[in-house]
Amino acid sequence: MYRTFALLGLALLSSLPATASEYRLTLDPQSTELTFLLKATGHDVHGTMTLDSGELRFDPETGAASGRLVMDARSLETGSKSRDKTMHKKVLNSETFPEFVFEAQKVTGAVSASGVSEIEVSGTLSIHGDSHEITFPVELEIDGHHFSAKAELTVPYVEWGMKDPSIVFLRVAKEVQVSVTAEGTLPDSADGAMEGAH
Repeated sequence: MYRTFALLGLALLSSLPATASEYRLTLDPQSTELTFLLKATGHDVHGTMTLDSGELRFDPETGAASGRLVMDARSLETGSKSRDKTMHKKVLNSETFPEFVFEAQKVTGAVSASGVSEIEVSGTLSIHGDSHEITFPVELEIDGHHFSAKAELTVPYVEWGMKDPSIVFLRVAKEVQVSVTAEGTLPDSADGAMEGAH
């Protein structure tokens, strides 16, 4: 009789869905490209910036997320020394605020164990001394223990308290378009559980 109940208990346990563990995506700064586009009269301004570190953790069942992406504000450049000097001193105040930091809070969308997934990542972006809520789409591709990701987001820098650098004969947009192309790794523990993020 005891053996019968034990076998029944094992059968019931085996029928329960496995609980997915937390996942950790570690970005490789050397393989991550951050670019931005600022529309302006005459010609658009293109620039680049470097990633110091980046990690995203999330529960594929609940979508609850954590982790930080830390970007070096002082590394931002547009190819013009005079323009960059004005940008860092009068717009970004990068000596006072040397980092842009994104802190993840939620991942929305199903993540496949392999191949391409379309998700959204929500959290706060700390920039120029203030934190702002932001959500942006991410195209995530998983290949074994390697991943690549592409993201596009809009930063309304004037609305967020930074100076509009427009002058009489040069008008620039009050929003900057940021593109992120990243690569990185997943730990071995991530095998088989990249399903069903909500």
